Amino acid sequence: MKSSARLRRAATINLRAPAPVKALIDRAAHIVGKTRSEFMLDSARRSAEDVLLDRRLFTLDAKRYAAFAKLLDHPPKPSAELRKLLSTKAPWEA
Repeated sequence: MKSSARLRRAATINLRAPAPVKALIDRAAHIVGKTRSEFMLDSARRSAEDVLLDRRLFTLDAKRYAAFAKLLDHPPKPSAELRKLLSTKAPWEA
């Protein structure tokens, strides 16, 4: 089993940044108690996940597209549990 230190240093990513950007990143990393590398990697990972989760174009074969279109045209009816959840005030609204 690999140690967590080894997993953290599994690959090297090099990049250049203007001094003001580096300083900005360093300040933000310091505020949240992370190293520059930890801060940058975490920020880049979140951004990459957002990009992948926000994809708007996807392809389906004819059979899957028909099933997908059917679901869009005829969505399931809301359950009693969902209606109750949506009609309940949030704790900060009470």
